[in-house]
Amino acid sequence: MSTSHEVFWSIGELAERAGTTVKTVRFYSDRGLLPEASRSGGGHRRYGPDALERLRLIRSLRTLDLPLPEVRRVLEDEDPAGRALEDAVAGRLRELGDELRTLRWREAALQLVRECPPAEQADLLRLIGVMGTPPSAAPLVRFWRAWLPPRMPARATAAFLEVAVPQPPDDPAPAQVLAFARLHVMTTAPCPGGRQPQPEVHQVAGARGAAVLYAGLAEAYELAGPQLRRVRDPYPGEALDAYVAAYASAYGSRDTREFRRLLAARLAAGPRLDRYWELTAVVLTPPGGRPEPTPGSADDWLRAALERDNAAAA
Repeated sequence: MSTSHEVFWSIGELAERAGTTVKTVRFYSDRGLLPEASRSGGGHRRYGPDALERLRLIRSLRTLDLPLPEVRRVLEDEDPAGRALEDAVAGRLRELGDELRTLRWREAALQLVRECPPAEQADLLRLIGVMGTPPSAAPLVRFWRAWLPPRMPARATAAFLEVAVPQPPDDPAPAQVLAFARLHVMTTAPCPGGRQPQPEVHQVAGARGAAVLYAGLAEAYELAGPQLRRVRDPYPGEALDAYVAAYASAYGSRDTREFRRLLAARLAAGPRLDRYWELTAVVLTPPGGRPEPTPGSADDWLRAALERDNAAAA
């Protein structure tokens, strides 16, 4: 027959078996995570053998840096599949991913400052200090929303923003930190006249026509991308045909020789966002890699192809 001493442990005995301190056992017990089995005649806590496994589980969960509410949910989970533990681990992994991303951005920013000439460090710190770490693409989204026609369909707007707004890389190089900081400043600076000018060639299409136009341009840019990656000179072909067709559809017109000449003239007269796309290419391109195509570089290539096509037909 077992004695009470063999069945129940004091707080010190439980701590010793678990390889921890009395203070730790008391901490978890006071918070209801480690229920006591009974009290001694003198009012001291007594714990059953199951408390040892429970305490070991608590310490393992805390080693993973799970907060106490998550630990409680895992301990109280009655699901045989252990979904509470699965959810807690998944949530902590997401948090760690965010923390690591923040550290990588800080490391790249520090490298950027270290590599900068001392006389320029103060200005550089002010430049990168205006954005978060890691930064948000929200200012870029706001910039483009102000640029787009106000009544453009929501789905078309979302598709446009997905192409136009570069996301901050998870593991940036110093040059990418600098490029994104400059994009942040560029897109948050006040615009002359209160609004970033939109090319007239886009304005005349109207909100509905703009949705058709941008969908067609995205297709044309995708077709031009492989040519840009191969560093091929602009030339008439499928990508240019899709490019012209996008404008023709938006205007309710047809792709004719006269339309191509008129389109080239209108495109040449519109405002440019070259600096935005140059910086975007830096953000998108892995260190040491060949520059990634952007809508800006694809548009330049297609405009040049249009000029060449018009010149050949003249």
